[in-house]
Amino acid sequence: MEQKTNSNLRLGMTFMASIFFIFGFITNFNIAMKDQVQLAFALTNFEAQLVNFSFFIAYGVFSFLCGYIIKKIGYKRGVIVGLVLVAIGSYMFFPAVAALSYPLFLLAVFVMATGVVFLQTAANPYVVALGPQETAPSRLNLTQALNAVASTIAPFLAGILVLAPAVLAIDSKIAAGISYAEAAKEAAIFVQMPFVIIGSVVLLIAIGIAFIKLPVIVGDHTISSKSVFKKPQVWLGAIGIFCYVGAEVGTASQIAPYLKESGFATDVAVKLSAIYWGGGMIGRFFGSILLGALPAAKKYQYSIIVMIFAFFVGWFITSANIVDGQFIFDSQLVNGFIFLGIAIVNFFLMLLGKGKANVALGIFGTVNMLLIFAAVMLPATIGMWCLLSIGFFNSIMFPNIFSLGVRDLDPSEMPLASGIINTLIVGGAVVPLLIGGLTDAFSARWALLIPILCYSYIAFFALKGSKIR
Repeated sequence: MEQKTNSNLRLGMTFMASIFFIFGFITNFNIAMKDQVQLAFALTNFEAQLVNFSFFIAYGVFSFLCGYIIKKIGYKRGVIVGLVLVAIGSYMFFPAVAALSYPLFLLAVFVMATGVVFLQTAANPYVVALGPQETAPSRLNLTQALNAVASTIAPFLAGILVLAPAVLAIDSKIAAGISYAEAAKEAAIFVQMPFVIIGSVVLLIAIGIAFIKLPVIVGDHTISSKSVFKKPQVWLGAIGIFCYVGAEVGTASQIAPYLKESGFATDVAVKLSAIYWGGGMIGRFFGSILLGALPAAKKYQYSIIVMIFAFFVGWFITSANIVDGQFIFDSQLVNGFIFLGIAIVNFFLMLLGKGKANVALGIFGTVNMLLIFAAVMLPATIGMWCLLSIGFFNSIMFPNIFSLGVRDLDPSEMPLASGIINTLIVGGAVVPLLIGGLTDAFSARWALLIPILCYSYIAFFALKGSKIR
């Protein structure tokens, strides 16, 4: 019986890992598309940030409702609904780009995001409930690590397969005497096919999941889900998620403007943002290992493997490119070693957290405040790496904030608590918009001061606000 239970739990974790990969890829592909959309529609920084606003505002509109719906229809059906909505939103990009209609494009982003809201609201509490609460941060870090793998791949593919050809097409058309508006319209077609492929793949996965039997999570039905409203850690955790997602997305979308102000080409700047997400991926692997229940020797062995992987991630991302339709690999070994060095610092600071989710979160919140301040004040050659390394220290924030926010809750309270917390993912809509406005008014550097405020709250929540009352 116990073997069957463990098998069901493994199946549930495998299923959830794939879902985290899907919505990680979709979220970051949309974020990376901001720069391509800005080119195609000739937008200001503020207007281009409406792509992020349209995506993350869906969390504010639907997360709370999704919590109730998933409580009624179950986690599995909630995930299927989410995948179908993602597919519909993906297919809507084709007519939006064909008509070069920015409002229709934003509507497609919103529909796709609504699907991701269903996936996220179902996935996080399901992972927490699939085992002991003590190891919930480790399980969430593992699934978030796979989310980060997708998050790293997405901007890299967007940069070399979509944005680079689009920039090349625009430049060649302008050189031929065609106006920027006409050239941008023709280059916009590079956005269409990736979303058609995403929609088709996601739809096939939804059909496949309909036939899979998943473990059922049962809670205490004598507990009213409304009791969640009386739990301070849920509300303070929700504000923490607002600050974290706002700071993460805002900083990520600011990398390209920051680098362009410093003389980098647009497609190179977008490609380098994959380093930011790559750091998040490495950090989440560390988090899954160090916050779990593995023996100490195993933790160190697995961590060394992750460090070796980190070197290859930093080396490959900064070396690979596509020029005139040809794959070019210009080896940048030094960048691999820089990335490895940041990974080692990340590892030791995580060890300083002593396996405690709140202590590690407090340390990382403080580190990110210092990194952003350094990026604002230092020359771009150093500031660039400060900015890119923030991804490492964002790594454990979402899973740790979420697990601290739902600590000591019954499984029957989880869907509503998840709905409340995920509603505040709307921070990804609000904070980047503020940053975009400040970038237009002042500069990309000074607009980065907003995330400092966000990370200061996260440090407060970790060390004070997350304590159970």
